[in-house]
Amino acid sequence: MTDPATHTYLGLPGYVWLWLFAIPAFYLFWRRILQIVRLLRKARPEPRWDRIPKRSWEVVKNVLGQKRLLKDSPFGTAHFFIFWAFVFYATGFTWSLFRGLFPFLPIPYADDVGWMTFLWEVLSPPALVALAIAALRRYVFTPDRLERTWDASLVLGLIAVLLVSFMAGQGFKALAGGHASVVGNALGRGFESMGVAPESATSPFLAMWWIHMLTVLGFMTYLPYSKHAHLLASPFAVFFTSLQPGGMPPESEGAARLEEFTWRQLFNAFACAECGRCDRACPAFGSGSPLSPKELIHNLKEVVVAAVPATNGNGNAKILGEAIPAEMVWGCTTCGACMERCPVFNEHIPLITEMRRHLVSEGEVDERVQDVLVNLTRYGNSFGKSPRARAKWTQGLEFKIKDARKEPVEYLWVVGDYASFDPRVQPVTRATARLFHDAGLDFGILYDGEQNSGNDVRRLGEEGLFDLLREKNRKWLDKAQFQKIVTTDPHTYHALKHEYALGNGHGIEVLHYTELLDTLLQQGKLTPGPSLDVTVTYHDPCYLGRYNNVYAPPRRVLQALGARLVEMKRNRDAGYCCGAGGGRIWMEDAPEIKERPAENRVREAARLQGVDTFVVSCPKDLVMFQDALKTAQLEDSLVVKDVMELVEAAIPFRKRSDSNVGER
Repeated sequence: MTDPATHTYLGLPGYVWLWLFAIPAFYLFWRRILQIVRLLRKARPEPRWDRIPKRSWEVVKNVLGQKRLLKDSPFGTAHFFIFWAFVFYATGFTWSLFRGLFPFLPIPYADDVGWMTFLWEVLSPPALVALAIAALRRYVFTPDRLERTWDASLVLGLIAVLLVSFMAGQGFKALAGGHASVVGNALGRGFESMGVAPESATSPFLAMWWIHMLTVLGFMTYLPYSKHAHLLASPFAVFFTSLQPGGMPPESEGAARLEEFTWRQLFNAFACAECGRCDRACPAFGSGSPLSPKELIHNLKEVVVAAVPATNGNGNAKILGEAIPAEMVWGCTTCGACMERCPVFNEHIPLITEMRRHLVSEGEVDERVQDVLVNLTRYGNSFGKSPRARAKWTQGLEFKIKDARKEPVEYLWVVGDYASFDPRVQPVTRATARLFHDAGLDFGILYDGEQNSGNDVRRLGEEGLFDLLREKNRKWLDKAQFQKIVTTDPHTYHALKHEYALGNGHGIEVLHYTELLDTLLQQGKLTPGPSLDVTVTYHDPCYLGRYNNVYAPPRRVLQALGARLVEMKRNRDAGYCCGAGGGRIWMEDAPEIKERPAENRVREAARLQGVDTFVVSCPKDLVMFQDALKTAQLEDSLVVKDVMELVEAAIPFRKRSDSNVGER
């Protein structure tokens, strides 16, 4: 069989031509890569070299295993085959290129090795089918926010050329008497039936070999300059993902210009596939807010890519306020849906938080938010109430709740602002206290010593105020004697569990009240009465679900009560945000809002057959969804209740002076 590298073309052996094509291709490829690295090195540092085994496992699951994309069936399966075909073709190309550049070495071409040929032939047919599915998805059944660009068309075309040229080459090779393979032999017989004689099959084989090799060299050269640079960047984006729930950026004064961001924040631009999955999951975008997570990264990319060719980079390039308007930054609810859906692990929320910090430092904050920040600084709560009023909700209870500052308790209950001050939530808070008491829990609260946890303050970009609130809370937490913390607020839960460094590194257990209820029910310390005759749906709070993976306990509680649970289509990690997070509960809606996220969510629940109760496990959710029922005019078909209200209905208390269970 003729060796493509030693065969003569226009008077020169093939390996000379291969060198002539390979040198500029590799030069342009590595030149671009080094320019990108140089730009990233000029950005702020952000350590991401910890926990190497964990990071490597994320790559195995989400790059090699395509875990997130496989959820997106059937295209996820199609992408899986395209990806692995790409991996093996890249491996085989490197192998064959090395063999072609150095033909004197005693090594075979990759397609002369049985196991490599077998893998190629197993992957190539399904990869071609997968490409057809990808093309149909992009050009016929196009999901919202997936764009039809010439760049995407070119890449799909190049991959198709690679697959077809290899398979056709195998057929001509088999026909000419070269290394036999199953698919190659079948294609060879097909070519022969079409009139191709074995003695004339060498020329088309050589043509297919060169088409394949030159296409890969061209593809390699083009990739780092195109939007499909994510094919190169995404494994690194997954490896260098934040391993902290919520992934807050390092403390800073914020960022507006290129070099004020961290290298990982800028790296989002290169990893983005512009697939639109983030937009399709984003409650802000779905409501008509100025925020589009996809456009956010795209606009960042425009600035970053423009700065790459510069020898010294353009560190003064303005991102915030020009490429990315402030209105877009303030639209985020920090629900995490975009990051949960992103197949390349881009980090939208840390990027947004970084820009919010700059806006806060410049005083460019909504007037209502500014008032709340003043209240938090002055009173330690977002309601602007005296700290002495924090425990007024305890009035009317038939027992005294321990002051954990003065006597030891097993459970320290950090109540949170909305559960303490909002009159719509206080009945649930009192019901929780009665249940804890009747279950025999040794618990207490901090009374006026408790401050807002600062979770939403931090997401607003007020890092200094977060530090102040954390310091004040830590003062009493360090003095109080307790074994565990329980809270009814998922936002407080997240901050205490991940951002307070409780127990001086010893790890004090922090529980959401649904986790505690689940344990008490399993231990028999709570015994439900007759099963509740109610059909419910359950909403996963973002800071309990996506941020902390607490999905099963609240559902087990509902099951133990005998409630019939019907899931909404968007549940668990695909749950839809109420719209309150990230400080949005303190902001005015943008004029272009079509439908608030909470309204969209209650409409989804109202469409469920037989469901009349919408169950929540977050004080903010209770407030947001009760308001949404009114504005959506669904008060006659649905009622919003906290999990604790159902527990109160199913488990007898000694006294229910202010319970509103069963009322509409």
